[in-house]
Amino acid sequence: MPTDLGELRRRLELELPAAVELRHELHGRPELSGEEAATLRRVLAALPGGSAARPVAGTGALLRVGGAGPAVAVRAELDALAVTEASGVAWASRRPGVMHACGHDVHLAALVALCRAVDAVGGPAPLLAVLQPREETYPSGARDIRESGLLRAEQAGVIVGAHVQPLLPAGTVACTPGTVNASSDEFTIEVRGAGGHAAYPHLARDPVYALAQVVVALQSLVSRRADPMDPVVISVTTLRAGEAANVLPDAATARGTVRAMDPDTRRAVLAQLPELVELVARAHGCTGAVEIVDGEPALVNDAAVAAATAEVLPSLGARVDDTLRSTGSDDFAHYSTVMPSLMMFVGVGQGDRRERLHSSTFVPPDDSVGDVARALLAGYAAAARP
Repeated sequence: MPTDLGELRRRLELELPAAVELRHELHGRPELSGEEAATLRRVLAALPGGSAARPVAGTGALLRVGGAGPAVAVRAELDALAVTEASGVAWASRRPGVMHACGHDVHLAALVALCRAVDAVGGPAPLLAVLQPREETYPSGARDIRESGLLRAEQAGVIVGAHVQPLLPAGTVACTPGTVNASSDEFTIEVRGAGGHAAYPHLARDPVYALAQVVVALQSLVSRRADPMDPVVISVTTLRAGEAANVLPDAATARGTVRAMDPDTRRAVLAQLPELVELVARAHGCTGAVEIVDGEPALVNDAAVAAATAEVLPSLGARVDDTLRSTGSDDFAHYSTVMPSLMMFVGVGQGDRRERLHSSTFVPPDDSVGDVARALLAGYAAAARP
């Protein structure tokens, strides 16, 4: 095993050109959540001893690199999004309606480079590569891996991840202790009334109007029921009702998400939401019901692992940010509920040109493969310290 990071860093740099080529290949052949079988095969083919991987969570796998004993787990995500790419790069997605619009191709290539470097020259501890499916949808791949018991069976004591972030300038890595991402739960609201002719609303019970009042009232859960010092976001993203311009429908539906940084606030808001919907709908002669799908918990970075990683990052050429938090969410949070965890955010912002995650034009530059790989190396090395 190397006595410092120098040899491992040098080997990692040698692996990056092949990792960039792998990134291009993965980007051109994206697969949706739960359908990542070909992506997994390609990644395992690039990994040392990939045939020995342990299947997990359907289309995922765990692969140990560097021998037996207590290990540091490092995660990358296999899935892409239902987005039609409009980036114009030569290696753009060849699958209409599917795109790596969240940087998962970068994360995978970076993890492969790190695994190959550790296999070639050794590392401070065995590395457990976590190739996770279904980060973008429910049921969560991270939750299934957590509940499988395989992380414990593989003696993984800490888990590390890194995610590209266009809000940060390239060269910066956010390594923030504590809560860095919000919980995220989905809801579906149905308001039912009595349909009729649009010319005679007094003879009907209009669910569209009632639902509109529900959507506005939902924001009172943020502005009047939650502590203003405690971030909460309620977003209604889908509205659906009726088919004809002159017909009041019998029902109207809305979908959206609730995000919170504090678990007690999360529970309180989710408990209050059905009551609010029911009472507002009733005030307009309708009935209201809510279905809630439990999503990710808040993502909490282990303070000790974050501090140790922040010490290593500058030696690998990164500027460290220890303040970035967002009400975005990531199912990496499931790991943080059972073991020390660290999620870093790797800047890919290019001056004033900062593309949005999940955008049809979001394609981080190839240099980001190296930036993510170095961040993962820092987290892996820091987590391996006695």
